[in-house]
Amino acid sequence: MKFTDAASLSGTRRTGDGYLVADAFAVRTGIQLYSGAEMGHPEKDVVRVYRPESEVRAADSLRTFSHAPVTMGHPDVMVDATNWKQLAVGEVSTEAAWQDGKIKLPLILKDATSIAAVENGTRELSAGYTCRVEFVDGVTEDGQSYDAVQREIRANHLAIVPHGRAGTEFRIGDGAVEWGVSPVHDATKEVNVTLRKIMVDGLSVETTDAGAQAIEKLTGIIAAKDAAIAAADAAHQTAIAAKDADLAKANAAKDAAEAKVLDAAAIDKLVADRADLLGKAKAIAPEIQTAGLNDADIRKAVVVAKLGDAMKDKPAAYIDARFDILTEDAAKAADPVATALRTAKPIVTDAANEDAAFKDYLAGLNPARKEA
Repeated sequence: MKFTDAASLSGTRRTGDGYLVADAFAVRTGIQLYSGAEMGHPEKDVVRVYRPESEVRAADSLRTFSHAPVTMGHPDVMVDATNWKQLAVGEVSTEAAWQDGKIKLPLILKDATSIAAVENGTRELSAGYTCRVEFVDGVTEDGQSYDAVQREIRANHLAIVPHGRAGTEFRIGDGAVEWGVSPVHDATKEVNVTLRKIMVDGLSVETTDAGAQAIEKLTGIIAAKDAAIAAADAAHQTAIAAKDADLAKANAAKDAAEAKVLDAAAIDKLVADRADLLGKAKAIAPEIQTAGLNDADIRKAVVVAKLGDAMKDKPAAYIDARFDILTEDAAKAADPVATALRTAKPIVTDAANEDAAFKDYLAGLNPARKEA
């Protein structure tokens, strides 16, 4: 069977000799729609033909695009050595390459009239090729159903046309007998294809049954993935919350343990400070009653006991200062030597008897002297 494929001609530039060099992408993978009559099955409204990547980019297929002749429009016959001179206006200049899921075709136009037509707006490139069609039902990797598969794609020529049968969407059609626009792809005629409306993300979309099936499957896949992501995120958040709770418990336990240590030390200090205060109070005023009094009241009671009722109305700072002075005095009084010196009675001497006393002292040392 003979087919054509359309693509935009872009990236044009002139050489020093006036030739036009351009790049084009043609022949892609995927599913194309044909009328049943085109494919020899008039009982079918539409035949979905699958063109797998393995066939499109096969080495034998790509090789036929290299140095393929370029024509103005699709000729009625295949281009070969017998008519090349009359039909060709250029050729694919280098080997065809696979890029972005399509065949990239660098080409050169050498005919001045054809170059002028391109520069005036005739810019679409339609690939004419033959292939073997294998009628077999199947489903593509992305979930699209098909009725037939293209095999053994072989390029014959590339035609410069005003409008490809499907513009720049790379749709192909079967010319059956001749190259050119097939009735099912003629822009001036309607295609009898049953369409249906489906909702996609809140929008009403009109498409074929095959397109609806593909969209519904992809929508289902997306929904399933979104659900999986949401579930994974929820599980992750739950795990984080559990970890945070464990960390909070550990920190609380640590703080409690540290607080116990600090409380014990604080209690020890309070006990020691209280004992020290009570010792000082008793040293200053042994008769003072300290039961039920706080530290400030103990100091005040001691100062009042030692210095009188005039101290009752003194401010706390004054009371504290006087208590410290009294504490220092009490400490001095506790020194036995200092106490003895401070409390010793003076020795009273009688000057008149000093000589007699001295003599008695000497006599005590020497009894013979005393007798004398």
